[in-house]
Amino acid sequence: MKYSTIYPKTKKEDPKSISSPGTKLLIRGGFIEQISSGLWVMSTLGLLVRKNIEKIIRKEMNTSGAVEFEFPILQPKELWEESGRWSKYIEAGIAFKLKDRKNLEYFLAPTAEEVVTNFAKKNLRSYRDLPLNIWQINTKFRDEIRPRQGLIRSREFLMKDAYSFNESEESLSNTYSIMEKTYNNIFKKIGLNFIKVDADSGSIGGNNSSEFMGLTDVGEDTLIYCPKCNYGANQEKATVYFPEYPEEELCNLIELETPNIKTVEELCNFTKLPANKMIKTIILEVDGYPVIVSLRGDLEISEIKLANLLGATNIKNATPEIVEKVTKAPVGFAGPVGLYNKTDVKYFFDISAKGIKNFLCGGNKKDYHYINVNFGRDFLEPETFYDLSKAVTGEICSNCKEEKLNSFQGIEVGHIFQLGQVYSKPMNAKFIDNTGNEEFFYMGCYGIGVSRIVQTIAEQYYDKNGVIWPVSIAPFEIIVLPANNKYHLEDSFEIYKNLISLGFKVIIDDTDTRIGEKFANAELLGIPVQVVVGKSWQENKSLEIRWRNRTCFAQNIFSIEKENSLPSCKIEFYQLKDILEKIFAK
Repeated sequence: MKYSTIYPKTKKEDPKSISSPGTKLLIRGGFIEQISSGLWVMSTLGLLVRKNIEKIIRKEMNTSGAVEFEFPILQPKELWEESGRWSKYIEAGIAFKLKDRKNLEYFLAPTAEEVVTNFAKKNLRSYRDLPLNIWQINTKFRDEIRPRQGLIRSREFLMKDAYSFNESEESLSNTYSIMEKTYNNIFKKIGLNFIKVDADSGSIGGNNSSEFMGLTDVGEDTLIYCPKCNYGANQEKATVYFPEYPEEELCNLIELETPNIKTVEELCNFTKLPANKMIKTIILEVDGYPVIVSLRGDLEISEIKLANLLGATNIKNATPEIVEKVTKAPVGFAGPVGLYNKTDVKYFFDISAKGIKNFLCGGNKKDYHYINVNFGRDFLEPETFYDLSKAVTGEICSNCKEEKLNSFQGIEVGHIFQLGQVYSKPMNAKFIDNTGNEEFFYMGCYGIGVSRIVQTIAEQYYDKNGVIWPVSIAPFEIIVLPANNKYHLEDSFEIYKNLISLGFKVIIDDTDTRIGEKFANAELLGIPVQVVVGKSWQENKSLEIRWRNRTCFAQNIFSIEKENSLPSCKIEFYQLKDILEKIFAK
């Protein structure tokens, strides 16, 4: 391909109002271009990268024994009503809803569980048809409130989603293991730096789910990880071990005036008490009803854990009016004394609060808190404590109960679920088992964010000059750079054609620009190898080969002659084929 036919062209300046390095470089390199909030054009170069990712996914999925389908992105309301998710997705504002000329309602596919379950119900009739793992690569739509970070959180995106249909939990577990290995193979071959962690199933439902997270400083998810036992989970899912609090002599309860002091930070400054000696009480609206949660002052509530406990869809902070109605005090002064077991509102204590003594909490009165509060003496101790807080760095691992947890930032690139019968039961999707009885399918779900992988790689592999694509997914393997079009363009085209005939993926920069600008563009585009046709070609038919990744010295071929230069080597033309085959292991 000729670079003169590639659009949009590279940009020298970073786009405004873009914070992520990967987004900046993809825009500057002309891989993507925004047309509206959350909507992106995937240009020629970006599409080539994505197609290479799809190729790896397709090969590994087919190797796993899964079979490829393509389901419609326009999905009728009645299927979603069968599963019970139509109203839930409407209330959550997740899906794009539309009507046809007959006034029938549809979703633009946010996911495909309903469609694929309906297909299985009609076509998989016997246990002899099972297990079957159906997959597709197709467009999905989400009505994001705040689309951000380029391809990571957009409104229209490409997904690989697979759905397995199994006759038993044992069979489902086996398919789940196969997909776990398949995902590891896919992400390794793409070149991702990733880890697998325990995850919440979210709106998809089911049990036993794992996320594959691309590690990057700009990741939108926080991952909790134990360096000793390798336990890992998304922060919203992760659990921690709270050792028993030390014994203390109970102190007298004190009502303390705290004028206009509401936050934990303000209370720490005012009382000189640490946040972990406080219990904060939060009033939330859960599916339209108030709920109270008390937890240790230095922790944050996990809305996902609360939603799972209550089987809820929508959770948000209660309005000041609701807070005052429930607690008889303004926001910032809620506490369990006089409130727990004294109200009809559901009230939960986080496990972090169990056994804490002489703590501070709100007084349910404007400008007042209590100090030296104790369970059992100052209010009734609850029978049950729940895991409702987010895990944080420095807490003790719940798995080994020894090591302190670390945290990383990550981008979710894959998610696998054991759905069980979450969809087959409400949609009445059955098969005849080996005893002649009808049984509901056991289902699994396995997703990969194809388009977001493009940007995840860009967030992981870059330098000040541009993206550094792994060879496996780079848009081209080689870019041919004529140093001066007047003297070198014709010969460069011959070399370019020769490389294509040898099976390499090649682009030539045929634009009438100076070699310095061509070098800058080639580095911004991140193409692994540059073949430079310049003065030495005129003199003795030798070429310069430059390698984009400064830390990778393929087959010890390359050297760095100057501090800021790329690894490079000078070769004779007849050596070109052998050198390139070594580089690309062909």
